[in-house]
Amino acid sequence: MINETESLQKTEEQIPEQDNPYAYLDRNFSSENFKIEIKNLPKFYGIGELKKLLNNKLKLNSNKIKTPRKNSPYAFVCFRNEDDRDKAIIVLNECKWKGNQLQATFAKPSADPLVKKRKENSDKFNVKKMKMEKLTVEERIKLSTIPLADVPYETQLQSKQDKVRNLLKQLANDIGNQNIEIREYLDKQKQKFDGLPCQLLDIQYSTNIDGYRNKCEFSIGINSETQQPTVGFRIGAYVNGIIEIGPVEHLHHIPKAMKVVVKVFENFVRSSKLKVYNAELQTGHFKQLTVRTATNQVMVVVGIDPQKLTDNEIKEFKQELVDFFTKGAGKDANVTSLYYEALVKRNPGESALPSSYLFGETHIYETILDKKFRISPEAFFQINTEAAEILYKTAINLAEPSKNSTMVDVCCGTGTIGLCFAEHCGQVLGLELVPQAIIDAKENAILNKIENSEFFTGKAEEILGSVCYNSKHEDIFAVVDPPRAGLHQKAIHQLRKIKKINRLIYISCNPKLAMKNFIDLSRPESKYLHGQCFVPVKAVAVDLFPYTDHYELVICYKRWNLVKSDSNV
Repeated sequence: MINETESLQKTEEQIPEQDNPYAYLDRNFSSENFKIEIKNLPKFYGIGELKKLLNNKLKLNSNKIKTPRKNSPYAFVCFRNEDDRDKAIIVLNECKWKGNQLQATFAKPSADPLVKKRKENSDKFNVKKMKMEKLTVEERIKLSTIPLADVPYETQLQSKQDKVRNLLKQLANDIGNQNIEIREYLDKQKQKFDGLPCQLLDIQYSTNIDGYRNKCEFSIGINSETQQPTVGFRIGAYVNGIIEIGPVEHLHHIPKAMKVVVKVFENFVRSSKLKVYNAELQTGHFKQLTVRTATNQVMVVVGIDPQKLTDNEIKEFKQELVDFFTKGAGKDANVTSLYYEALVKRNPGESALPSSYLFGETHIYETILDKKFRISPEAFFQINTEAAEILYKTAINLAEPSKNSTMVDVCCGTGTIGLCFAEHCGQVLGLELVPQAIIDAKENAILNKIENSEFFTGKAEEILGSVCYNSKHEDIFAVVDPPRAGLHQKAIHQLRKIKKINRLIYISCNPKLAMKNFIDLSRPESKYLHGQCFVPVKAVAVDLFPYTDHYELVICYKRWNLVKSDSNV
């Protein structure tokens, strides 16, 4: 029987490959070849729930799940092979979920966005394309990486402060509508702080705004103007039909040491027998160059797609890298740590392959607030060291720690925030999902001779309670610095549920995405949300990302009973 995918391929086979948005299906690297549509989904469900149903309960080995919107009545699911797809259709058509009889059918694969956009852009009246074509590659790359490069820094700061003000006004309205108990208090706060739920301090920033990035992940590809292999940044996103790479020499936020590495490695790529990676055809090898800098130290991680290279060929390539950076032209880059990384396609739930050490020091070291931190290739570290000091000082000031306090560092990473708090607290307890990060955190504690810290591996929603049980003090506050998307909802529930935590410092690098977390902290107690709510009492923005729209927002929350007592509501 011919399914929709096979039929689609037949109808498109006469179209030239470069114009065929389904040509990629013949290259056998995409799970879009094995896609189904699930209909009649229940009225309320989460993607996590659906994933557990498919992979844990029904054992269907799904690869990716896509829905057009939250609680959509239908979803698209891809599989790795035909057998898994066909099995899924049979099993799902016999499955009831939350009272709904599911229906599963073959689904048409999605068109390649690159080819689709290319065809759309062939329209000579496409205004946006015409505007972009008037710009040089350098101008386009600046627009996509540091769009505020030509805006006075004082104006940038004022714009970010205004954005924070507007976001907090929205937060005041949202939590006031959600929680009747604190509405009277919020109304008084809004009158006092011009519509805000709490005091907003002046934005904090570093005076060093050029060359501030200590880490960059550069892409490797073809420069559309020179048609040469180039190490730099993508001019735009693949989904927008763009795969070209632009140079970085003119970008203000990249330090000189990093630019030297990029230039010398670009020459290495151009002289190599290996080809640059082609995102459209999924061919080639050179894919990514990661550079991290610290005081007089440069760490380089060369990432390639090994494709069909043999073990001996990869071994030979690694030796070429070592020779280039130790004896050849790459010696001018003064690389102190060199790693190799295999960038291969991963199955759902699989972690990236660890980087392979090649030569030099295994780590580089950076200093924040007189504390020395070791940085491994995969470790998270704030990309602006000087501004990170200001960020951590701000968090310490808002938390008001004492020697009778226990600080709980949620999503602690390699322990940077917690260890900076350590001298101000009686105890620091850190927890983190990534085991290697906890190893680094413990090493950093030893490195700085800090003895009042402990670190634990696990999900915040699962181990937060047991971690808090280790507290030596009654005064417990938490600091959270989660990934861009914010904390998992279950972790928010745990923070609310643990009554010993009386205040919370939330550090967000994307406040818009964290808004749900902000609101959930202040919701009233319910059947699903236990523990007295938190109320925002003070906020401050810190600019870690000059020349961009991004910033960090730090909000201090206190339990409602403490706020109520202090304000006599």
